[in-house]
Amino acid sequence: MKKNWPSWTGYATAAWSLLYGVLGAYWSLGGAGYPFARVSDDRATASILEGTPVHVVAPVMATIGLLGAVLAVVMTRMRPRGSVLQTIAAVLAVGLALVVPDYTLIAVVALSPVIVVFAFTGVPGAQGGVGDILYWHRVNLIILFIGGVLWAATAIAYHRRSRDVCVSCGRGASEVAWQSPTAALRWGKWAVGVAVVANLPYEFTRVAWYLGWPVGISDGFHQMMADTPGMLEMGLGLAVMGLAGGVLTHGLVHRWGEIYPRWIWFKAGKRVPPLLAIIPASIVAVVLIPAGLMNTQLPLDGDNWAINAPGILWVLWGAALGTATYAYYLRRRTTCARCGRGVTSRSDALVGRSSGSHEGSRRAGNPARALRRSRTRSARSARAGIRRGAAHPTYE
Repeated sequence: MKKNWPSWTGYATAAWSLLYGVLGAYWSLGGAGYPFARVSDDRATASILEGTPVHVVAPVMATIGLLGAVLAVVMTRMRPRGSVLQTIAAVLAVGLALVVPDYTLIAVVALSPVIVVFAFTGVPGAQGGVGDILYWHRVNLIILFIGGVLWAATAIAYHRRSRDVCVSCGRGASEVAWQSPTAALRWGKWAVGVAVVANLPYEFTRVAWYLGWPVGISDGFHQMMADTPGMLEMGLGLAVMGLAGGVLTHGLVHRWGEIYPRWIWFKAGKRVPPLLAIIPASIVAVVLIPAGLMNTQLPLDGDNWAINAPGILWVLWGAALGTATYAYYLRRRTTCARCGRGVTSRSDALVGRSSGSHEGSRRAGNPARALRRSRTRSARSARAGIRRGAAHPTYE
């Protein structure tokens, strides 16, 4: 699946689009369950489509979904031509994954341990089941987000095919300078710095509120939060999670992000699997952006500016964290299973560079295979020399 992701994600995108297109047609014909219908405030979302009329939005959803299914298959099977199709796919990816959703995604990621505990124990608080937390309007935003991620993968694969590079890893016949491990470490450090600083206003205000200092809010609003059980504690918990995330973000550019440090005694000295950092960091980076965009739509009251203003910086936080994660990926990636480019380990780097004339060849990309092939040629040459010497002896 890792090697062939450009193919199966294209078909998965087509299936997702077809399903959502059928649902759009169903809602257009008066079917129940339109996910953006007006509901009570405790079930409403902050999506930009919340409260939109079904007779306007549902037909658009049906059209985009059904045509998108065809487009995804075409982009997966046909030879790339121009930039129109990949632009359409990129717009769909950004719209579905970043623009339409709200804070639901980051809330689900941050509160997932609580949701799991509640699902099995009913603690904390009296609720009507998990459905009171993950109701249809919220679940729909998660489904749209998944569709956006699939469209992003389809657009990336199509773009790589149009550039005649490996669709799986993006490597070409020659290494791009800014993608080298040294360069990636340099600009990755800047990205980590921005990611850590961007969330400091949010963390500072929430900790201050918990300690009784109403920074950026009125005394009355602070008193209301203090009188609401668990509200200040929830803000403190999110701030602590943000601080912990900032510490972990440093691992993307430090040695302990590649080799377990001594204080993790049961893993000390062992290699950190790259995906252990890449997957969670990528998820957090992507879900932060729609939450930040949502905050840009909320009012910034003069006396209570700190309620929403720090959250706007989540757009910057998510973008910087995504950039830092990509730099970490560039430094940790090894040989591509599809094209053979790259190195199997850091010690193979010199061997890999020595075969530069064969770069781009799948067989030449593996240093071990190149070494075996060299030995085979030497043995053949030696045997051929013996045979030639026997057939054509020389005399002095």
